[in-house]
Amino acid sequence: MLKIDMHTHIIPKNLPDWSKEFGYDGFIRLDHHKSSWARMMQGDQFFREINHNCWDPEVRIKEYDRFNTHVQVVCTIPVLFAYFAQPEHGLKVAKFLNDDLSNLVNKYPKKYIGLGTLPMQAPEMAVEELYRIKKNGLVGVQIGSNINNKNLNEPEFFPIWEACEKLGLSVLVHPWNMMGKEHMSRYWLPWLVGMPAETSRAMCSMIFGGIFEKFPLLRINFCHASGSFLSTLGRIEHGFNCRPDLVAIDNNHNPKKYCGQFWVDCITHDPEMLNYVLKMQGSKRVTLGSDYPFPLGDLEIGEFINKMQLEENVVEDIFCNSTLEWLNLKKEDYL
Repeated sequence: MLKIDMHTHIIPKNLPDWSKEFGYDGFIRLDHHKSSWARMMQGDQFFREINHNCWDPEVRIKEYDRFNTHVQVVCTIPVLFAYFAQPEHGLKVAKFLNDDLSNLVNKYPKKYIGLGTLPMQAPEMAVEELYRIKKNGLVGVQIGSNINNKNLNEPEFFPIWEACEKLGLSVLVHPWNMMGKEHMSRYWLPWLVGMPAETSRAMCSMIFGGIFEKFPLLRINFCHASGSFLSTLGRIEHGFNCRPDLVAIDNNHNPKKYCGQFWVDCITHDPEMLNYVLKMQGSKRVTLGSDYPFPLGDLEIGEFINKMQLEENVVEDIFCNSTLEWLNLKKEDYL
């Protein structure tokens, strides 16, 4: 059975010193301080230590072989989005990252599928980059759950959704810039609490803002099994019903209607929760994702799914069919 991991992160082995080039801080650089390891630095601040499975395609393939996973959908690490940058600098960063991904997928066409990044703070430039990455072999984009604290239903982003529809490019929404992070620095709470909330924020904004009505051909996947959205959908629906004057002001459709119109990955770390997600979404809208190679991800690449005694067709949907439909790809190209 073909197995595709649609939620993985990768970084070029070497990054320019954009802070030095552009004259201001906030950009990530790599300090290769020892063999096979690098420190991700943001100015003089240490962000995270990573090893060569973050950048070496051969190392990644060998690690994936251990879990019988054949294809990786790769996208950048969200801290590299650079939405804070001046537009022309954000575009330069995006082009560098996207060109690196294009080179990777063209070198390993049966092993890697690429999702680009965009200068979302400059929608006109983002649209131009969408056309460029389409020509260069990428099949979609990864974007953040908010853009400099702006929600994804803002009209300024409409041209991006329109271009994605026109070009047939898929979208992966990943939580980042977690709201309230400055008030919960201990216990890893931005990742444990903030990330699930951010994904729900993005989904509610897009649903209540009518994005799925305005752009019905958009193929959007939300990370981490929708974050807290599906688990709190009863509350969200109740709010829609009891206070339509506050909730249903831009879209009068019940939010539950949209289950099954978008995709979510399977990163729940909990078989019972995944069963609930499957019940709400259907197996054709749940994709295998791992968040590899980071420790909060499912680093056994869906092994827990094999132990759940699901029907074979459901497993096949999760492992490959749903991702292929989301990305509009053909199975035979990866066999």
